[in-house]
Amino acid sequence: MRNLKRSTSAAVALAALAGTAALATATPASAASYHCKTSSHSVDDPSYNGPDSDNWDFDVTLCAMRSGGYIYTTATVYWDGPYTAKNRSTYTFNKAKFQLQTKRSVSGTDPVVKSGAYTGLEHALEHSSGNGNGSYSTGTLKSKAGSSRYLADGYIQLDWSGDGKSYRSPILFTASPVV
Repeated sequence: MRNLKRSTSAAVALAALAGTAALATATPASAASYHCKTSSHSVDDPSYNGPDSDNWDFDVTLCAMRSGGYIYTTATVYWDGPYTAKNRSTYTFNKAKFQLQTKRSVSGTDPVVKSGAYTGLEHALEHSSGNGNGSYSTGTLKSKAGSSRYLADGYIQLDWSGDGKSYRSPILFTASPVV
């Protein structure tokens, strides 16, 4: 009789654990997820005229998500810089930033709802891998959502060392899908 009680108790405990595990791994059908778009742009280093390659190839992924009455936007910048970038390190840029924007999607020019300048991009670019590659992720902008549709947009601005100029024209990328 004692063995039967133990077996029954063990079976009940295992069934309870299995049910809990199934609940813990289940995800709601309406779980929010980011909607992203990646685009590319190549930029020539105007302060370098030597024989080596000096282009910086950027891929930017812009993402937007609607969840719980809010819009969340974020971006990740990936680059394949010149392999000589490691030799110039902190002498490549005076300043560099990624400007992340949450925009309301409308007919015509989309108005900016929230914006954030991420200046950590300069440090990340100047501390690329030995091959000149790297990535940088912005923080996340959170905005109260209305009934409108929204998207993530953004651009890079670079101030090259040694060219005698400040920030160059923004390097534009394709906005995320609307959410």
